[in-house]
Amino acid sequence: MLSEIGSDLHVAISRPRGAATAYGSVIRQTETPRDIEYRVLSNATALLQDACRFDADPAALSRAIHENYKVWSAFAVDLAAAGNAWDDVSKARLFSLARWVLLEGDRVMRERASPNALIDVNHIIMQGLKPMPTTQESAT
Repeated sequence: MLSEIGSDLHVAISRPRGAATAYGSVIRQTETPRDIEYRVLSNATALLQDACRFDADPAALSRAIHENYKVWSAFAVDLAAAGNAWDDVSKARLFSLARWVLLEGDRVMRERASPNALIDVNHIIMQGLKPMPTTQESAT
């Protein structure tokens, strides 16, 4: 979605260890950049959702916000890269969204507020990365 970030985002976000290290190059070779972006955004979103649970570890929210911050920071860095093929208007809109996500994460931490707006934005972006396949029934 945001460009060809490939293995840079995978390495920066998931910090593979053990078996993941051994299979990391295979994953980078078989997943598209959109697949990687979807996966890391999905992981960050799951952490945010888990932090909302009544029995969540008190530190879960800060870990989730931090992970979400890293994902969106990586998206912003990728948008700023010289080889990014997005048009300037789309880049500006995505930068604006990334800025909002980072500021909202700060607000959630400062006020110990709900991260539901962050979860919603992540889900919307995930839908754009992996739109629901149309079925034959809906096509007719």
